[in-house]
Amino acid sequence: MAHGQGAWCRRTVEEVVQAWQSDLEKGLPGSKAAARLKKHGPNQLPERKKASPLGMFFAQFKDLMVEVLLAATLISLILGEIEDAVTIMVIVILNAILGFVQEYKAEKSLEALKRLSAPHARVIRDGRQEEIPAEELVTGDLVALEAGDRVPADLRLVEVFAMEMEEAAFTGESHPVAKHTRPLTGGAVALGDQKNMAFMSTIVTRGHGKGIVVATGAQTQMGKIADLMQNVAEEPTPLQKRLEELGKWLVAIAGLTCGAVFAAGMVHGQSFQTMFLTGVSLAVAAIPEGLPAVVTIALALGVQRMIRRNAIIRKLPAVETLGCTTAICSDKTGTLTQNEMTITRVYAAKQLYSVSGSGYGPEGEFRQAGQAVQPRKVPVLARVLEIGALCNNARLSNLEAPQPPQKARRTGRERQKTFWQVDGDPTEGALLTLAAKGGLPREALLQTYRLIGEIPFDSDRKMMTTLHRDAHGNRFAFVKGAADIILPKCRWRAENAAAPSLLGDQETREILSVADHLAGEALRVLAIAYRMWPASASLPEDPAAVERDLIFAGLAGMMDPPRPEVAEAIRTAQRAGIRTLMVTGDHARTALAVARQLGLAQDPSRVVSGVELDRMDDRQLGKTLEKAAVFARVSPEHKIRIVRALKAQGEIVAMTGDGVNDAPAVKEADIGVSMGQKGTDVTREASAVVLADDNYATIVAAIEQGRGIYDNIRKFIRYLLACNVGEILVMLATTLMGLPLPLVAIQILWMNLVTDGLPAIALGVDPIDPGVMKRPPRRPSEGVFADHLLMKILIQGVFISLGTVAVFVLILGSGRSLETARTVAFTTLVAAQLVFVFRCRSERLSLWQINPGANPFLLIAVAISFAMQLLVIYSPQLQAVFKTVPLGSGEWSLIVFFAMGGTVLTDLAVFVRRRVLGRLALLRV
Repeated sequence: MAHGQGAWCRRTVEEVVQAWQSDLEKGLPGSKAAARLKKHGPNQLPERKKASPLGMFFAQFKDLMVEVLLAATLISLILGEIEDAVTIMVIVILNAILGFVQEYKAEKSLEALKRLSAPHARVIRDGRQEEIPAEELVTGDLVALEAGDRVPADLRLVEVFAMEMEEAAFTGESHPVAKHTRPLTGGAVALGDQKNMAFMSTIVTRGHGKGIVVATGAQTQMGKIADLMQNVAEEPTPLQKRLEELGKWLVAIAGLTCGAVFAAGMVHGQSFQTMFLTGVSLAVAAIPEGLPAVVTIALALGVQRMIRRNAIIRKLPAVETLGCTTAICSDKTGTLTQNEMTITRVYAAKQLYSVSGSGYGPEGEFRQAGQAVQPRKVPVLARVLEIGALCNNARLSNLEAPQPPQKARRTGRERQKTFWQVDGDPTEGALLTLAAKGGLPREALLQTYRLIGEIPFDSDRKMMTTLHRDAHGNRFAFVKGAADIILPKCRWRAENAAAPSLLGDQETREILSVADHLAGEALRVLAIAYRMWPASASLPEDPAAVERDLIFAGLAGMMDPPRPEVAEAIRTAQRAGIRTLMVTGDHARTALAVARQLGLAQDPSRVVSGVELDRMDDRQLGKTLEKAAVFARVSPEHKIRIVRALKAQGEIVAMTGDGVNDAPAVKEADIGVSMGQKGTDVTREASAVVLADDNYATIVAAIEQGRGIYDNIRKFIRYLLACNVGEILVMLATTLMGLPLPLVAIQILWMNLVTDGLPAIALGVDPIDPGVMKRPPRRPSEGVFADHLLMKILIQGVFISLGTVAVFVLILGSGRSLETARTVAFTTLVAAQLVFVFRCRSERLSLWQINPGANPFLLIAVAISFAMQLLVIYSPQLQAVFKTVPLGSGEWSLIVFFAMGGTVLTDLAVFVRRRVLGRLALLRV
């Protein structure tokens, strides 16, 4: 079905629904949606063409040093050195395969990450609202939109409640555009004038509504300009940029050294062909041109780990920054608490009622002073329940789970279990549940009070109003919100046995006292109010006038218990040098009660309210932050101030957010964290990390993973560079001493394959050090060579080269053949690196303190690498190719001694240094 966009804006809602064979209540049938998806394809914009696996493989040969080596191999082939040339080609191809596998896996990991962070849409199919990936939308789908949503396709709006949208991407208009559902008339209609349409990628800034999908993918307005907006290449992370710069210096140093080896060899009578091939092979093995790629692989592997811990990384640089985090600003509801609301107290007409029954469902009862109460027989209590159910956008539905047939036959008495589910905000779900417990379900109430309008909730107003009309034409405004916001707008108070009475200062203080008491019990408190206009009176057009002179009906106190794992996560963060601040819009006493349960704060002096925050200048706020642990009744603007004040003190701040107005603070933070379940699209897009489970403990787990990933990157660098230093020094020292070459070109390339391949990759999946969260945060300015890493690399490289040169000289001096000396040196150098890879697993423990079984991948990698080395020593066919000879027990004794010697000497030096420093510290005391 192809229709122009202009045609849809001119059609009535009924015509649009009929054209797409949809339904305003039930949406599309699932079967019809599946058929359309199969026929028309996914709702995706055209993407920039990606490199094919084959292209990725051939890209491995585009490195300058590899190209030079291939040219040298071709020359060897021409000169008749066929065996050497073929072997070198095989090694180069094996290296390319290894590089391709690493890059391909990293690419697939990053693609999986993109899919996880891809947009979703709320769609109504078969009468049920569900959340699906936006790419599965089809024309005719009925899509629900709320403030903060990014529109997933082109929609013809069929229902709107105070909806406004930001359409600057299409129209250039910076102000939000009010939407309606009426058909347009007249001639050609510009995009900016199609007020009954919602276009893909525009943002709902206010209100909510529904729309029918009229175009998907390339057929949308966004699709038509997609060629102009193709995704640019991914920006490298700061660490990748630093390593790229470092790589350039290392290339220069390695190149000069290899040139020196070549020159020294020529001076000492080696042939040009031999030294040229040796120099190029050494350069290929020694130049760490793959360092930025290694970081990508480590990040990709680490990101996969984070996904398993429910943290989705949207921006790779965040992985590096996570390890530097010093402060977490966390919302309370749903992040520190379970976000499973249950109303346990209701205050109405000066009476406090307790409500039993947990979870979402109609089972429960009301009691007052120990006596059971029927809410429908208590007018004001019934009014509170009615308003809570009607001033509401959630839906309460039940799911039936039948028992297994064999069990039902066995007992004969099994009944179906009913599980209640809320589609929408948990707070509104709790209000629906409350009304259902009182025998006042929303569906029945809507028959009496027809919905005619809405003034939506936002985090600045902290209240929501719906407008209704009854059968007599009377209009009602049903209002809910924070008690301190609603009460100043109330002029009357509802009474059970009489008309509403005036609400005086004394009554207001009494209500606030009850609200304060409920908040002290860690209950979240909502105020309920209303207003009525008779049929003869006109309804005010100004929303502020609608929400004035209200009649106070009552309070609802709901319990939202802390998540059981959060208290320990806060303690873990404290041990790691990370402070946690609760930043919530809730009442100060409620926030303090939860903070006490979590061990976050005990003293009210550590709680700062939004009102107090307004009275502080930046200097006072900075001083307050030294002891504050809880910020209550804050607005989105307050959150930005808190983030900026913390950053001004040098803190690295993680800030959580879910609402559309939280996006600026989330973006302002060093690490913006959004909620995967209750967060809006706008906030998710502003964030670097998305919590799939909305859980504070996941932030701490992500920080732990971030530290672990950075540690593993340092392990990579330490291993690769120390091995490269060792290889270069071996060749340089022997040529300067006038000795024969200890390694031929083919052995150098083989060693590069055996040691830099599988063992290096296995370091990337090394388990996180158990003590990683007992260390203070890393400074962002700290270089990758911090904590004397460069010195450790140089020392280890020197020890590896000394052991190899020593054993080479020793074997030559004993009168054994050059081939034997080379085979021993070759194997010693490989073995030394395979031993050293275990030492690289920790910068704080010695080789003997590290559990080798903690990383089985490394054990397997080293075993395979060593087996490959044995193969070239003892296989007669390969001996001729690699210029090796079989070794006896005497040679192996020397290899073990000298291969382990470097690592043992390093550990001994570290041990002595620590003992000396420890004694000096004691002497100072």
